[in-house]
Amino acid sequence: MRFLFKTDYGQDIRLAKHGGHVFWYGLLCLWLLAAPWLLSEYLLAQLTFILIYGVVGLGLMLLAGFTGLFSIGHAAFFGVGAYAQAVLTGYGWPFPFALLAGAALSAAVGVVVGLPALRVKGIYLGIATLSFGFIVAEVFSRWESVTGGNAGKTVGAVKMFGWTADSAASFYFVCLVVAVLATLACLNLLRSPTGRAFVAIRDSEISAQSMGIHLARYKTLSFAISAALAGIGGALYAHQIRFLSPDQFDIVQSIDLLLMVVIGGLGSIHGAFLGAIFLIGLPQAISAVKDYLPQAIGQAPGLKAVVYGAVLVGFVLFEPLGLYGRWLKVRAYLQLFPFYRKGLFRRQKSFQKSERLR
Repeated sequence: MRFLFKTDYGQDIRLAKHGGHVFWYGLLCLWLLAAPWLLSEYLLAQLTFILIYGVVGLGLMLLAGFTGLFSIGHAAFFGVGAYAQAVLTGYGWPFPFALLAGAALSAAVGVVVGLPALRVKGIYLGIATLSFGFIVAEVFSRWESVTGGNAGKTVGAVKMFGWTADSAASFYFVCLVVAVLATLACLNLLRSPTGRAFVAIRDSEISAQSMGIHLARYKTLSFAISAALAGIGGALYAHQIRFLSPDQFDIVQSIDLLLMVVIGGLGSIHGAFLGAIFLIGLPQAISAVKDYLPQAIGQAPGLKAVVYGAVLVGFVLFEPLGLYGRWLKVRAYLQLFPFYRKGLFRRQKSFQKSERLR
């Protein structure tokens, strides 16, 4: 069991808490850098999708996990970033400028959607964002001169400053760089006064307001940052898929994104990527085992939706902290074995939400 004795504020906000963090995250970085030479082209494409959805999950995690504002229309921001990237790169913009412009456009749309959050919350905010998602999906379908409508729109490879990412490995490295930068940006944001304001609003709006936190400003800012990250993820998705159509950004996609962060573990950066692994890996697992199931079950339509729903209900009932919460419990068990006893940390449930996932 490792005990950390903190003697100053700098130790509390340090990214690497101890040498073990440096070793394991360094090992992970080396594996990610070597992945194109270790994995087949198919698995490398799946890993690229995990990085893309991880960036989107970071944005939704900031909003839902750290600010306590739920969005059921996040696929709309995802789509705005994707179509903005397709249109701007079609006009010959370099990849980084188009990416930033798409993120800024998504953030501006996020501010517009975030304004209702000043008046409503909970299920009412969810319904408002759901309605927004329907509106944006309809715009994607009908604005044919820009989006191509239901006929779809093709997207080229990443081009910037005379270099073209025309292979799976080169585009994987582009996604890896963007995902690492987004993760570091979120980690630094959360240890800043702005990030602590987000957490204070999630724990108690009344307490946060009594401490002088401007609720309207920080809620709108949280929506804007979350939408910007979703737009960046959408831009990468456009280059990975190379073809966009409105049905890729419908309500089903929004529910998948929300399910991703809930199962990954609300209130943790790790949960965004664990949820992305789950979102990409579960369909592959279903395809692998469906041939061994009875024909009435394996060939039944809607099997994927049933499995998703059952997994979500299971996590809500038995592991509300998601995959990351389960990993924390496994790690505590291994560190304390054979002295671990069931319910050893039960008293922690009375702590604030911000204390649970450290």
